[in-house]
Amino acid sequence: QVQLAESGGDLVQPGGSLRLSCAASGRISSVSTMGWYRQAPGKERELVATISRGGRTDYADSMQGRFTISRDNAKNTVYLQMNSLKPEDTAVYYCNAYIVNWAQVGSAVWGQGTLVTVSS
Repeated sequence: QVQLAESGGDLVQPGGSLRLSCAASGRISSVSTMGWYRQAPGKERELVATISRGGRTDYADSMQGRFTISRDNAKNTVYLQMNSLKPEDTAVYYCNAYIVNWAQVGSAVWGQGTLVTVSS
């Protein structure tokens, strides 16, 4: 079965930087658009950024140019570079992707999330 695994979440001070990664694994035929979402305590999950297989990106306005999404198709991995972090960025960050397996069955897949805490 195909799956996603996030890593890189940590405790960081305000103004600091952090890079998250998410790798797809399993019997993968292809990976289409990948994205990052986040969910803060008491709030609904929200879009952070998405990136197509060809590298076209889309960002939520609230990120204000501080975050950069990228991917390595050869590794089936998507990254999120986060700079100038603020306490309000504290959340569980989730990876999402549409993946087609060897049986040519496609499905949206979510990772289990990685916690980012921005605090002094």
